[in-house]
Amino acid sequence: MRMEDFGQQLRRLRARAGLSQEGLSHAAGVSIRALADMERGRTRGPQRRTVQVLAEALGLNDDEAANLEKAAALGRPRPRTATGPAAPAVLALPRDIQDFTARVPPLARLLEMAQDADPNRPMVAVVAGQPGLGKTAFAVHAAHRLAPHFPDGQFALDLHGMDPEPTTPRDALARLLGSMGVPDAAIPAGTDDRAGLWRSVVGDRRVLLLLDNAVDESQVSPLLPGIGPSLTIVTSRHSLAGLESVHRSDLALLRREEAVELLTRIIGSERVQAEAQAARDLADLCGHLPLAVRIAGQRLLSRPHERLGKLVARLAAEGRRLDGLQAGSLRVRAAFALSYRQLPPESRTFLRRASLAAGADFSPETGALLAGLPYDEAVARAEELTDAGLLQSDAATERYRFHDLLKLYAAEQIAVEDGPEIRDAALDRAARWMLRRATAAALHFDAEHDRTAPRDAPTPHDDPGPDGAPTGREEARTWLEAERAQWLAALRRAHVTGRHREVLDTAEAMHWFSDLNQHWEQWVEVFQLSVDSARSLGSRREEAVHLNYLAWAYNLCVADPHAALTSADAALVAARDCRDGLQGGWALGYGAGAVHRLGRSEEAHARLREAADCLALQDSPQARLAELTILNSLGTLLRQVGRAAEALDIHRRSERICRAGIPGRTDELITLYHAVARQQIGNDLAALERWDEAEPPLRQALAAFEASQMPAWAGPARLDLGQVLSATGHPDARETLLAARDALAALKSPRQAEAATSLAVLDEAAA
Repeated sequence: MRMEDFGQQLRRLRARAGLSQEGLSHAAGVSIRALADMERGRTRGPQRRTVQVLAEALGLNDDEAANLEKAAALGRPRPRTATGPAAPAVLALPRDIQDFTARVPPLARLLEMAQDADPNRPMVAVVAGQPGLGKTAFAVHAAHRLAPHFPDGQFALDLHGMDPEPTTPRDALARLLGSMGVPDAAIPAGTDDRAGLWRSVVGDRRVLLLLDNAVDESQVSPLLPGIGPSLTIVTSRHSLAGLESVHRSDLALLRREEAVELLTRIIGSERVQAEAQAARDLADLCGHLPLAVRIAGQRLLSRPHERLGKLVARLAAEGRRLDGLQAGSLRVRAAFALSYRQLPPESRTFLRRASLAAGADFSPETGALLAGLPYDEAVARAEELTDAGLLQSDAATERYRFHDLLKLYAAEQIAVEDGPEIRDAALDRAARWMLRRATAAALHFDAEHDRTAPRDAPTPHDDPGPDGAPTGREEARTWLEAERAQWLAALRRAHVTGRHREVLDTAEAMHWFSDLNQHWEQWVEVFQLSVDSARSLGSRREEAVHLNYLAWAYNLCVADPHAALTSADAALVAARDCRDGLQGGWALGYGAGAVHRLGRSEEAHARLREAADCLALQDSPQARLAELTILNSLGTLLRQVGRAAEALDIHRRSERICRAGIPGRTDELITLYHAVARQQIGNDLAALERWDEAEPPLRQALAAFEASQMPAWAGPARLDLGQVLSATGHPDARETLLAARDALAALKSPRQAEAATSLAVLDEAAA
């Protein structure tokens, strides 16, 4: 009796099990089309893995499964007898790793794509990204999971994209054709002819092709099937953006918990549970990069008695981190070096110099300054490095970031290839430009600055940016916020290198801008640097000025009244030494704010009275502005200690000064001070329960702050207004309090809790 072929056996066994093709497809994870091809005899010899999952789904015993495998084996192409050393080997999939972790969404998308594929249209999936993301591990794991859908074979080919001489398309095609049983003598000589034959051979077959480590599109394109139900998975450190009609699997860094899970699968749950925090710290030090986590795990696995905390301590030292991330032949540094060595010289320079940038990300202009390149070329280099997987671009703005470990590697190359002199020159060049730009931008917010005076901004000749310095307040604000880490690093650099006048000029320009961003703790450092620079220059007047700025920062930005009082008292001494009544008045005012926060209200009251008297003796416009601030503070203190009527008199006095005007000061500036007085008048009236009278001045104050784009002042004013509206039962009360709470939370204001409480009280009363 003639033995049944594979298709006949499969059809008979499926019928015996009472399964439709759809039912067997669902049970085995093999597509309906693939089953139909097998049963019709179109696919005569599916791979062993496919036969195994079919046997399990059909519930076959060992003998039946063996007979099914035997029939499949008879239908498979017999391997050619090698005629010499050049005979190509079978391109089998690499071994799947047993501890593969995470990547569930991209894997699910690939599986879905394979199941829903058009039988006449070959599928191509590109897995690209930076070194160490586990692209090959993901692709191999996906290929093993997808294997049952491609019973005509699964083939893997390393294209050696990181080697000095990657595999040519011609050689790759010869290996692929050989793996499909084409004799050497039948393989054409030319690349185009080989590509045509390859497309012909694979056209009607359900095969899975893994092309690992591709260098570029020109290497990959000739290897892609033209028609048919195949799937090609391509991995590359480059984006391969030129490949059309492909599915892209963008692998991200692991989440912290996923990195810990990978570590657990490598070394076992017992060791991880025994040092749970050390495991989390280790994941963080590895930057959640799969390769780094695997190396750390393999290192620990080879040292079963070594504590995780010991490796954490070693990796915590940045200078030794890359040395610590190696286990046998696995080395993070080597993975980065492969990509780095392939770059053109100019791109290598840009990459390593960009590692000098401060903060989590950097702009092309910062990269241009550090690398000594024109702006447009810096953009081109940054984009090239992004395509190469060595930088990540921001989704919304033209900014770039390193992975932490890659940044360490790039910094190492500075020491090797540039040396300290070139490094210092790059840092100084960037710092000088950055401080000029920061100073010019900050002066947009200085209400006392002469807007018609020329500014020492970067000139078109030395400005690497496309449009020069910011031209308006909104543009200036955006730039100052985005480049905060860079200009602060530049300020530190100027201070360390003795450029104290630059430090003072920048800090002076910043003092109005700082009022808009009181939640930035960095102002303490800014003004401490400027105080130190004033002392280095021997300027007691500037020392007093910047000690006062520092006292303000301690009071409002970090809520440290002890440090604020120390700075204010030092400013008072310096002001008296140089007989500067203006700075003396400010110092008394800032000291009053500090002692009030320390609970010494009577002393605060006395200091404010003394400050007001001191400033009243001065006849300069600056003294009038300072007097307004002191009077507003004095009135606020009186209201807080239950003397609201006296506070109202004080704030009315401030309002009269504003209405009278201050010679030499703009209407815009006086309007701002007038708004502060109105806010305090509204609060005084509210404290006196004169609710209807309190609402108008608070609305006027809020409108003025919003018009002047002063969110740090508008947030508290909105809260004050919301509390008054709540007291009067106004329908806008809840909406106003909600907006105030959200704005104060964004500013990290201590009053956000007060806003939440007011909102809760209102909701409770309405319930």
